[in-house]
Amino acid sequence: MPKIDIAKAETKRGCGYPAPFDKPCMERVRQRLGDAGGLSDFGVNMLTLPPGVWSSQRHWHSGEDEFVYVLSGEVVLVDDNGEHVLHAGDCAAFPKGDKNGHQLINKSKTDAVCLEVGTRSTNDFCDYPDIDMQIDSRTDKFTRRDGTPYPGQ
Repeated sequence: MPKIDIAKAETKRGCGYPAPFDKPCMERVRQRLGDAGGLSDFGVNMLTLPPGVWSSQRHWHSGEDEFVYVLSGEVVLVDDNGEHVLHAGDCAAFPKGDKNGHQLINKSKTDAVCLEVGTRSTNDFCDYPDIDMQIDSRTDKFTRRDGTPYPGQ
């Protein structure tokens, strides 16, 4: 059985967003379980959100499906329809092309842990409806909506 040693899976803290959009996500932690298992068609991450930390800026994907399952704790799913509390055992799905921007925020006093699953597309466009930011998977650079790159990109 190709058991994955979670303790040895690559761990990434923070995010790649340009300043100032990176601040709410700087303490998020992702363990790359799919990479550790050699998966290439889809990614699987174990996401840990300490209190007050965001999973991402609110966003949607043109070419990638996303799925989240809450393993422990509590998160608030923020989308176009408002805020929705997700507890351990709850899940949410975000189909590619659905322009309902979404994010998770840990508004509780304890860590929240989620399993994230998503397709990997080389032809994906991601938009951030609350801020002037987008990213195209073909360039892998964050830009403003007019195409102007952020400093350092």
